[in-house]
Amino acid sequence: MNADMEQVCEVTMIEDNRFCRKDRLAVVILNWNGEKMLRLFLPSVWNHSQMEDVAVYVADNASSDASCEWLEKEFPQVHLIRLDQNYGFAEGYNRALSGIQAEYYLLLNSDVEVTENWLLPLLEYMDKHPEVAACQPKLLSWHDKERFEYAGACGGYLDRLGYPYCRGRIFDMVEIDRGQYDTCEPVFWVSGAALMVRSDDYWKCGGLDAAFFAHMEEIDFCWRLRHAGRQVYCIPQSKVYHVGGGTLNQENPRKTYLNFRNNLFMLYKNLPFGQLFFIMCIRVVLDYVAAVTFLLKGHIPNAKAVVKARLDFWRMRSYRKKARRKVWKHACNRPIPEQRPFSILWSHYVRRVKAFASL
Repeated sequence: MNADMEQVCEVTMIEDNRFCRKDRLAVVILNWNGEKMLRLFLPSVWNHSQMEDVAVYVADNASSDASCEWLEKEFPQVHLIRLDQNYGFAEGYNRALSGIQAEYYLLLNSDVEVTENWLLPLLEYMDKHPEVAACQPKLLSWHDKERFEYAGACGGYLDRLGYPYCRGRIFDMVEIDRGQYDTCEPVFWVSGAALMVRSDDYWKCGGLDAAFFAHMEEIDFCWRLRHAGRQVYCIPQSKVYHVGGGTLNQENPRKTYLNFRNNLFMLYKNLPFGQLFFIMCIRVVLDYVAAVTFLLKGHIPNAKAVVKARLDFWRMRSYRKKARRKVWKHACNRPIPEQRPFSILWSHYVRRVKAFASL
């Protein structure tokens, strides 16, 4: 087992990457072999982020393509942070952000096209609401710009059993954007595709959990913010277009593995003690039902990925116990309204609810 999977994330300061300047906002794009995406989308980020005290960074996870060479040639005004290896999404951001001084960070996927004045509603809302630690814009699909994007839509929620869903997306049912969710609302989690957070809150909360590597780390992060009594919001007056699946598509067994394993990590770390045993027992049954469903559909690699995810979760006892102790050392055992007390599985597959507004 990889040793770094056995420890809770400990942020390391990267002296070689430390920037002396302090900005109001740092827009930070994490890149790994994403030259194509940078060519497509970095121009929009640069052109629409020209505000006072706003800086744009690209943190490169040791890409083997020509990402860095292209960036240095075509966008020398963008700050480049070179990491020495591929640390994944979570630790990649921790290491990059440790060398950036700013009041706010905005974590932005490389496959996001931003729009004119996209930063202003986010900054204005955060400045006026100090109780809000993090927020996201409205996320629309780059492939179908009238439709919400799967990864975050208009902000995320969690059901009783730990299944995430969004305003605008329940499982694979993605709604058309008709302005039905154009109000600023508190949510349980915001998408890592475009996540704005106060730097003080980021570090007080411990940053992203490196053991997740990628997928669901932002939900875990937001849950820890909520444990600390901080708020998380979606600000739909800002909108961006996300390609989605740029690194791993929906049917990729690696993505299936990470989603199932990391969801279990997240639940074990963050569930109150009174709910933990009950929820984890139910999830044993539901996860193996999911594996059998994959098998019946002929998706054998995905079925194996679910089983491997559960086995690896139980093998990593040292990590699980340390991580839970760390969370609950300071967590408040209070209900979080955006974690709904029903099952989204039951609502969607039995009651046939297709839209968030119908829940």
